[in-house]
Amino acid sequence: MKMFAQLGVSARDTPYEVAQDSQVVITMLPSSSHVMDVYTGRNGLLRGENAIRPALFIDSSTIDPQTTRKISFAVSNCNLKEKRDNWEKPVMLDAPVSGGVLAAEASTLTFMVGGPEDAYLAARPILQSMGRTSIYCGGSGNGSAAKICNNLAMAVSMLGTSEALALGQSLGISASTLTEVLNTSSGRCWSSDAYNPVPGVMKGVPSSRDYNGGFASKLMAKDLNLAAASAEEVGHKSPLISKAQEIYKKMCEEGHERKDFSCVFRHFYNGKDEV
Repeated sequence: MKMFAQLGVSARDTPYEVAQDSQVVITMLPSSSHVMDVYTGRNGLLRGENAIRPALFIDSSTIDPQTTRKISFAVSNCNLKEKRDNWEKPVMLDAPVSGGVLAAEASTLTFMVGGPEDAYLAARPILQSMGRTSIYCGGSGNGSAAKICNNLAMAVSMLGTSEALALGQSLGISASTLTEVLNTSSGRCWSSDAYNPVPGVMKGVPSSRDYNGGFASKLMAKDLNLAAASAEEVGHKSPLISKAQEIYKKMCEEGHERKDFSCVFRHFYNGKDEV
């Protein structure tokens, strides 16, 4: 807050004070408990819930759909201090993002959005100022569900790509050569052609800077826990969630929790840098 205030950005001491001076509020927080506190806590956005100023709340946190729906319900039970257009009640959209730090810096994020469709259409100009793509996923909580499923696929593909590249090295194939094969064959995926985990193969990705920056392994572990809880709730058989959970838990326990999740290539599969 101090850094942004020094740059001339208006700052407030509490979420409640932010809500008093805002028509639209965007939140992006680490976990479900943080989001609940910021919205419904003692100095939260919805304090004095009989009448609030913001008509639109956009939560871009990666949290479980159940918490999202609970907060959305709390928002819809509030009244507006001032009616806006045809909106009688404030509305919340869940709009988690994909693309990581690089896409955030380049304003090319993808937003997965759940909530009322008219609210989504009203919010699109805001989302497009921060990202390149926004996809309407349906009712409240569906954006959160889409993000959980996306990150599950991302974790599994990174593990598969890392395992294949490390095995290739053990069999005598350089990672750059095998990457070329993967990216022109059926094994091609985002982990191989845009976020390669092998140091020395690709510039501008976390593996090129000792796995610093990017998407921390502890956040991937958290998202896999969300996926596991959601799968259990609906009775869905998901063996790959369990294996990925096990691996990223091990990464965190061994002290790599702040390193980018692609560090599994080095620290789990014992892959070698490309010289």
